[in-house]
Amino acid sequence: MSSTRLRNRPVSPHLSVYKLIPTMVMSIVHRLTGAALYFGFAGVVWWLFAAAHGADYFAFVSRILGSWPGIVILIGFSWALIHHMLGGIRHLVWDTGRGLEKETATLFAWATLAGSLLLTAALWLLVMA
Repeated sequence: MSSTRLRNRPVSPHLSVYKLIPTMVMSIVHRLTGAALYFGFAGVVWWLFAAAHGADYFAFVSRILGSWPGIVILIGFSWALIHHMLGGIRHLVWDTGRGLEKETATLFAWATLAGSLLLTAALWLLVMA
């Protein structure tokens, strides 16, 4: 293949061509929360294993999860779970053909973010009360 032919081939747009918009960011965050949930559920399995393994091991795992780093991880996990769920609901609405207009899709993106933060805060206020 000649070098002239290679230079005439179309090139994909570089990332700098795209302007970040809320729906694009929420799509990326939806994928990241899905990956975080994959690893977070390993912690859930560890906790369930500890519960089945005995009181001493369960107390050990509970101490780890009850420490401030453990609580931060649990808050992050619960936010990822709630955000991913709300993103899934948003996609279900889109699957019906509704909410695909630019303004509505952007509103859904902001609502997903705000809703996930508010629901996570409400959940942890209830947990800590």
